Amino acid sequence: MLDIKFLRDNPDAVRENIKKKFQDKKLPLVDEVILLDARMREAKTEANDLRAARNTLSRQVGVLMGQAKKDPAKAEEAEAVKEKVVAQAQRLGELEKVETELEEKVRQIMLQIPQMIDASVPIGEDDTKNVEVQRFGEAVVPEYEIPYHTEIMERFDGIDLEAARRVSGNGFYYLSGDIARLHTGVLAYARDFMIDKGFTYVIPPFMIHGNVVEGVMSFPEMEAMMYKIEGEDLYLIGTSEHSMIGRYIDQIIPEEKLPLTLTSYSPCFRKEKGAHGLEERGVYRIHQFEKQEMVVICRPEESMAWYEQMWRYSVALFRSLDIPVRQLECCSGDLADLKVKSCDIEAWSPRQKKYFEVCSCSNLGDAQARRLRIRMRGSDGKISLAHTLNNTVVAPPRMLIALLENNLQADGSVLIPAALRPYVGGKEALVPEAGRQ
Repeated sequence: MLDIKFLRDNPDAVRENIKKKFQDKKLPLVDEVILLDARMREAKTEANDLRAARNTLSRQVGVLMGQAKKDPAKAEEAEAVKEKVVAQAQRLGELEKVETELEEKVRQIMLQIPQMIDASVPIGEDDTKNVEVQRFGEAVVPEYEIPYHTEIMERFDGIDLEAARRVSGNGFYYLSGDIARLHTGVLAYARDFMIDKGFTYVIPPFMIHGNVVEGVMSFPEMEAMMYKIEGEDLYLIGTSEHSMIGRYIDQIIPEEKLPLTLTSYSPCFRKEKGAHGLEERGVYRIHQFEKQEMVVICRPEESMAWYEQMWRYSVALFRSLDIPVRQLECCSGDLADLKVKSCDIEAWSPRQKKYFEVCSCSNLGDAQARRLRIRMRGSDGKISLAHTLNNTVVAPPRMLIALLENNLQADGSVLIPAALRPYVGGKEALVPEAGRQ
């Protein structure tokens, strides 16, 4: 959410930013909020003048009532002043109601106006205009066939989608045996990988209040993603970033404690509305999965440096597991409203002969901090907004696809990268059950 003062002083820049995000339908909101803001400030000014006048008149009534003991005429004068006080109190009550109504209208509109994007963001209407920046590792297509990822898992008796459909419906799965162990091993490895980078490990709440949801994401995102608990002000998180950032709602953090570098585990719950193609079935796009996340809260001047460092951590992790990846810069139209800058890390799929998204790194500037009132206190005592960032470490369903496809051998076995072996009982490879190749 933008600072209303920034919008007031820079309406043309805000309009241009809206155009760059291809959200022209939001352009009228700028004039609307400027008008409402002006009315709100007028109401506040009049209310403040009335409060000051009321205090003066109240003191005057006290003086006159004291003088009335000696001069009866002063009593009449005091009553006249009292009537003024009453009239002003009524007007003040009206103004305070108007202030409250206008403040809420302004806030609701400001929640819809997108954050100012960074000047380096490529301009494009949707994700087809995202820009490849660089590749890491050699993307290899073996001579032998790479089966669909669920077929690979089935060779190890590692997945049961049919039972999951009976129990929960589409978009769920049972993992078992070596595949389940690989799943938890990847999470544990990712946790330790980030701890070794100096991040603090956290397990957060998996449900959050509505005001936190509003603070961490836009309304369209919430509608598309979040499951609400019926009859309660609670939502299931779609990523641990939601409750991790929410942890600091209404907090003032001493500047010397920044940056906060955190890595969190959680299950994630998502509606995932809409039909998806063949390659997004199986465990690629599902309603429930687990994820290791990284979150940073820092000084504004450090946020871009942290953005660069965070996506590079994802690259380093995937390369440590022998998975080729590339960095893809997200264009303006592909950025969620709260994001200043974002990039995806995509893993190579030898089956599809293309890359697919496995991580998303985002700098949200002060957008979440403004909505949630996450502030920092400098050594000079001044209070200002912090910046927030987040990035996927690993989400095992997609990581499993990349890991299995890129390490599948011609004989049907799957090599376990050396870094991961301590987390799967020292196994160097997974060997399919007889007759399942």
